[in-house]
Amino acid sequence: MGSSSFSAGSRVSTASKWLGFVAAVWIQCISGNNYTFSNYSDALKSLMHLTQVELNSLSVAKDIGKAFGLVAGLASDRLPTWSILLIGSLEGLIAYGVQWLVVSQKIQPLPYWQMCVFLCMGGNSTTWMNTAVLVTCIRNFRRNRGPVSGILKGFVGLSTAIFTSLCSALFSDDPAAFLLMLALIPLAVCVSGIFFLHEVPPEKSTAAADTEESKYFGIFNAVAVVVAVYLLAYGFIPNPSTLFSRVFTGVLLVLLAAPLAIPIHAYFSEKLLKPVLDIEGQNGQRVNEPLLQNGNREEEAAAVAAAAAEEETAVVILEKGRAAIGEEHTISEVLRSVDFLILFVSFLCGVGTGMAVQNNMGQIGLALGYTDVSIFVSLTSIWGFFGRIVSGSVSEHFIRKAATPRPLWNAASQILMAVGYILLAMAMPGSLYIGSTVVGICYGVRMAITVPAASELFGLKYYGLIYNILILNLPLGSFLFSGLLAGILYDMEATTTAGGGNTCVGGHCYRLVFVVMTAACVIGFFLDIWMSFRTKHVYKKISMSRKSKKSSSVTSSS
Repeated sequence: MGSSSFSAGSRVSTASKWLGFVAAVWIQCISGNNYTFSNYSDALKSLMHLTQVELNSLSVAKDIGKAFGLVAGLASDRLPTWSILLIGSLEGLIAYGVQWLVVSQKIQPLPYWQMCVFLCMGGNSTTWMNTAVLVTCIRNFRRNRGPVSGILKGFVGLSTAIFTSLCSALFSDDPAAFLLMLALIPLAVCVSGIFFLHEVPPEKSTAAADTEESKYFGIFNAVAVVVAVYLLAYGFIPNPSTLFSRVFTGVLLVLLAAPLAIPIHAYFSEKLLKPVLDIEGQNGQRVNEPLLQNGNREEEAAAVAAAAAEEETAVVILEKGRAAIGEEHTISEVLRSVDFLILFVSFLCGVGTGMAVQNNMGQIGLALGYTDVSIFVSLTSIWGFFGRIVSGSVSEHFIRKAATPRPLWNAASQILMAVGYILLAMAMPGSLYIGSTVVGICYGVRMAITVPAASELFGLKYYGLIYNILILNLPLGSFLFSGLLAGILYDMEATTTAGGGNTCVGGHCYRLVFVVMTAACVIGFFLDIWMSFRTKHVYKKISMSRKSKKSSSVTSSS
């Protein structure tokens, strides 16, 4: 009877866990609003008569909001998931609501410093949503951190294209309507998600459970790819009609709802399986009870405990001295770790330069002669999605098969990103299409690889705070590469306009910016190679652990 009740309860928690993951995907679909600044930055620039440095400083203020994500990281260990989601969505409502009032000219433009505050709040709102989703889901799916990170971060990347396409389809690229969507839709989705997203007790690791998880993640990947291709195709349709745009929106919503089939399937599988488990449990009780009394209960309990221990990347917290890489770290040990410093700086070289491109995409496109830059925003977003979702699953596969360190994939993305910046610096016809695609892919890889790597190298106990410390690279990188580098060098090349702002047209406007960012990527490449050598023994242990667990599960089932 104990066996059947355990299995039935496990199936119920499985359905609940997957329903929570579907809610997490929906939340991630709307939590990338911080990457959409270029969709309405030109409206702010003309309305407030800003120079490029002033506009980039607004962009930096938006990214500085992520620095206060440390508060969300601390709260993730003390507050329930639903409260963290609610805080983030309400903060976003206020921040983007005020920006909508300004851009729609319902109120007079606010003083510059006040706009910085509201942009900062908008940036900070996403850290609450992302922290709640990532921490909860990685704890719920400890055996598949790569796919979890890839899928969730992939949908964050898609969120820019989702918002951009919806605005283009429904509101003809009206920046005021776009900001209103950014204010209201995340609130509605997060309020719905708080009923489903929560931590569930860990299950016993079995071959059947691993196979089931892999199958479901494969379905999520397939749906995500279909959504990405669908959005990409819509972006290339010239002047779609109103009817076509509305049909596009309806099909998109159906595709985003499709993953609901997974928790429904898990629930009905539990309903069908429960009578069988009850019969097997009763038969097992009558036949095997004497054997269990002779000591097998203790052996089974020990096996379950050992399996649970294997699920943790970090094995022990050292009583004396510092924790080694791959073990559970305290925050002070993380901050004093050379490995974390390497990971932090290499992450800065990748995501910092990527943020500069995303924040300046509007002006980069105008400088190269494109009046509508929405296609490049969508390209960066969609190909960033492919980088995230593919790298998460591929890196997980190669850890299991060949113990390949995750930082090695960061190194590959870093050198490819340098090639993308060289193409953008050359400013040849079509280079913006290729460059924005390459930068999107590599930025996505960095986000999807670094998130699970941090949990594997420094543990899960303080993962919410560790993640938000790493995310400090977003405001720091935005300040260094966008606010200072891109802003100052652009203004050096620009000419003053009659309204008090400035403008620049030509490939020379951002050429030196891309050259400097290429050098930063080369530095990041060597740091990632170094990190790969320093962590290869950790991933060898993870690979051996998963192989032995799989073989023992197969042996016990036979």
